[in-house]
Amino acid sequence: MRSLFTIGLIASWYASNIGVLLLNKFLLSNYGFKYPIFLTLCHMMACSLLSYIAIEWLKIAPMQRVKSRLQMMKISALGFIFCLSVVGGNISLRYLPVSFNQAVGATTPFFTAVFAVVMTSKREGWITYVTLVPVVAGVIIASGGEPLFHLFGFMMCIGATAARALKSVLQGLLLSSEGEKLNSMNLLMYMAPVAVMALFPAALYMERGVVGITIALARDDWKFLIYLLFNSALAYFVNLANFLVTKHTSPLTLQVLGNAKGAVAVVISILIFKNPVSITGMLGYSLTVAGVILYTEAKKCSM
Repeated sequence: MRSLFTIGLIASWYASNIGVLLLNKFLLSNYGFKYPIFLTLCHMMACSLLSYIAIEWLKIAPMQRVKSRLQMMKISALGFIFCLSVVGGNISLRYLPVSFNQAVGATTPFFTAVFAVVMTSKREGWITYVTLVPVVAGVIIASGGEPLFHLFGFMMCIGATAARALKSVLQGLLLSSEGEKLNSMNLLMYMAPVAVMALFPAALYMERGVVGITIALARDDWKFLIYLLFNSALAYFVNLANFLVTKHTSPLTLQVLGNAKGAVAVVISILIFKNPVSITGMLGYSLTVAGVILYTEAKKCSM
């Protein structure tokens, strides 16, 4: 029974991860809602509300209080970087196919290793760094073979990936003491409102008229409102499923499953959006995934 529950959790995590990615692409590219900052704002508002409900009312995770102004400042810094990573990822989906977006996103371990060395002077064994070579080489090859390559979209995707890695390293640095550590659900509950406060003025200024356009679209097509609300709720569920899978398995299992999830997302996106894929691009992506798997194994051996 327990194994069936775990399988169900993993399936939910896969479905929510891939679902929000495909819905983002559909809204931003195929549907023509070209407002990635406002879309991210909707995600963060949903995360703010739903994470509070999940912790305070449903007791999915124990409530952890912020104990000082300094701790809140650290959480706010993480929230701002988290915000940049999500916005960058959503902007990239306007210009890049999901398959290439996932190939670039798979280089997160490379950026994590770089930031860890620069910011903490923590060095891994040489074999760990060797495994990062195919991770980067695969993306370079995939970029050269991507029929729908877009430089600005690529830069946004790289920026989002780097921001995601930076948040991970900073989280270990800023919230390192036992009194300051927060589980992922509580951290999201405190980070999401910070992201909302940063995104709201940015959306109003950089995506002028977006509120009126969104209301007009919702009036003209009720399905758009359903897509937007479901997409926002799904963005929170990704984090919830991530927390529950980690709780019932292990962080390493989550990392391994994440590698496979990227490949599944690529296949599904190609089938749905029918974007052209070159053999060179697929070889590059396969090389990146192989490098990430080797990196995971090398890290596991060094523990």
